[in-house]
Amino acid sequence: MLAAFAVGIGKYIGDDGARLAAVITIAAIGLLAGAAVRCDRLRRAREREQGNLEIAARLDRLDADAAIPLAPSREVRPQDALARLDAASDEVRRLREIAEGVYGLEALFDVAGRLVWISPSIHRITGRTPEECLGAPDAIVFLVHESDRNYCLRMARKVAEGGPPANFEMRLMRADGRICWVACHWRRLGDDSTHPAGLRMSAEDIQARKETEYKLLETVTELRRAQALRERYLARSNDERQRLSALLNVIRLGILFMDRDHRVLYYNRAMLSIWGFAPDENLIGMRDVVLQSRVAPLLEQPEAYFEHIAGVLQMHGVSEAHEISLRDGRIVTDVSTVVESAQGRRWIGRVWIYEDVTEERKIARKMVELAERDPLTNLFNRRRFHEELNRLLAEATRHEVRVGLIAIDLDGFKPINDEFGHQAGDTVLVGLAQAVGGVIRRNEMFFRLGGDEFGVLVPDAEEGDLCELARRILEVIRTQRFEFEGRSTGLTASLGIALFPQHADTPEQLIAVADQAMYCSKNRGRDRWTLAGSEAHESDRMAPSESDEPICRGD
Repeated sequence: MLAAFAVGIGKYIGDDGARLAAVITIAAIGLLAGAAVRCDRLRRAREREQGNLEIAARLDRLDADAAIPLAPSREVRPQDALARLDAASDEVRRLREIAEGVYGLEALFDVAGRLVWISPSIHRITGRTPEECLGAPDAIVFLVHESDRNYCLRMARKVAEGGPPANFEMRLMRADGRICWVACHWRRLGDDSTHPAGLRMSAEDIQARKETEYKLLETVTELRRAQALRERYLARSNDERQRLSALLNVIRLGILFMDRDHRVLYYNRAMLSIWGFAPDENLIGMRDVVLQSRVAPLLEQPEAYFEHIAGVLQMHGVSEAHEISLRDGRIVTDVSTVVESAQGRRWIGRVWIYEDVTEERKIARKMVELAERDPLTNLFNRRRFHEELNRLLAEATRHEVRVGLIAIDLDGFKPINDEFGHQAGDTVLVGLAQAVGGVIRRNEMFFRLGGDEFGVLVPDAEEGDLCELARRILEVIRTQRFEFEGRSTGLTASLGIALFPQHADTPEQLIAVADQAMYCSKNRGRDRWTLAGSEAHESDRMAPSESDEPICRGD
């Protein structure tokens, strides 16, 4: 507008007017520019003042030393007021920078507990902005974990009511739902204790320390749990050891544990009893050589037993049961094996198991006797006869020798049984068995085959020897006398002799040939023996009516 006005004046008044219009225009522009600059400066000052006035005012109330007078007195010039305004703006800016740079958490609350300011570090700690915290209806409810919320409110109320500053730890809720531990300090603001300006809360992030404490606590708890488990397992181990010791002490098996250094580590009572040690004998720590020297006088063959031990020590598995004969007649067996460690990488010793089997061996022999001997005469029975016959014929075949069989049948035994009773018959059988047994040599075997039938097996036999033995048997039977009911009685026998392989090829044929020779003796008048002929093994397959009988010879 000024330019248009100047151009109009210059048009009507000429060149001088144009110059005057230009001067006026320039002057007007300068005045307007100066006014604009001043207005802009005042506007910026008002903006800074408006943006920082609230913080500056609060800081002024909290700390009188930091108060900056914002309103100039009447006698202060406008230039001084602007200078002070600029100084206040700079001070607020510095305070804002300081507040924003604080690493810990700072917050201001009024006396009613409402949040009025909080430092930007709240975002680093909880992930929430100061604006979110200031906009929340209740900042403590918004930020503090529900488990610590009531306690925090109670302590803040006590401080606001005039109590001493409060220091405690609490948990803040992060935006992602996790928690963050802080150590906070609450104190009143202002010098007036009855009407405080508000509350200040300073907090420090201690999450890392808490995590370390939790880990330490977990470690201590785990150590205590492990210690408790060790004590429990130790107690259970001791109880188990007592139970095992009680069990091992009542069993009949002797148990001996030796360590890797060949020293006694454990033994039970049965082991002491089996080896003749006193019940209170202490063998713990004794070397194996000393232990062997202690038991050597008990053994029938000490050297053989110690050789057996040396052989077992070279083995790693379970040894075979070995019988040990003691001088007092007892029989002891031992079994041994190494004891592996729990890790299985090496062995930690050796265990020996001893058992006194004397009674078992006696019972076994008795059972064998009952199975192989006649209970009345104590001679070998028919079962043992067949076993020995098969064995002797097999050996005779290998060595190309002969085996003789004498079949014996008593003459006149049935009348004694019928007249005097079975008890008298048993007496006769026992007496004849003892008498005939007296003429049987050591390599010959005497059997009771059943009733009044007997048999004699003779290995490596010759005809002449068999005939001589048959004669002695007949003579000793003939001379036996028995008294029943005041009457003296006796009896005779008929014998049949057969040779393998001369008269038969198999055990069954040999028995049949000997029986036929014995019946030949009976048919010829009894009280005699008969040697089977060379064709006798075929006669058992012929009918009785045929006359092809064994050749009979007798005395």
